[in-house]
Amino acid sequence: MSTRPLKVTINGDAQPVEDIPKELMMLDYLHEYRNLTGTRFGCGQGMCRACTVIVDNPDGSSEEVRTCITGAHFFDGKAIRTVEGHAQRDDAGEVKALSTVQQQFLEHFSFQCSYCAPGFVNAATVLVERLQREPVPRSQLEDTISEALESHICRCTGYVRYFEAVRDAVLKTPGTTTGRS
Repeated sequence: MSTRPLKVTINGDAQPVEDIPKELMMLDYLHEYRNLTGTRFGCGQGMCRACTVIVDNPDGSSEEVRTCITGAHFFDGKAIRTVEGHAQRDDAGEVKALSTVQQQFLEHFSFQCSYCAPGFVNAATVLVERLQREPVPRSQLEDTISEALESHICRCTGYVRYFEAVRDAVLKTPGTTTGRS
């Protein structure tokens, strides 16, 4: 099996550069090499988006990328965030505080089996960050949320709770909307 070195930053930590198989999907790299299992293998075809991670671009923007269909080497030199990287942690690695998105998901009980939750958390986080840079009129918020979440699949039909949690996360984040409802 042919290998190539991979250099990637995950959740703010530069990972050791190591040779990995050229064909290895990022999902497998996260699970097998980094022991980060929050990113989920769902459909294996990139349709359900349970495998989504966030790529942090140099310009400060972020985007979702599906890891079950994207090779690990696509991420070479990039900074990514997995669902494990959202909460604030202390020096011992214990969770001190959840992100606003995670807290709203918890408060709205926005999951049943929770298998799809990592993809939804990442999608909502990308949305909140985008709205901090490019706020939308409050009157367009519901459509904006629907558009951001529409490609994510929940087999337990938790969409209403996800939507409500994301709406509250956006509304609790200053500067994400303009005008009145």
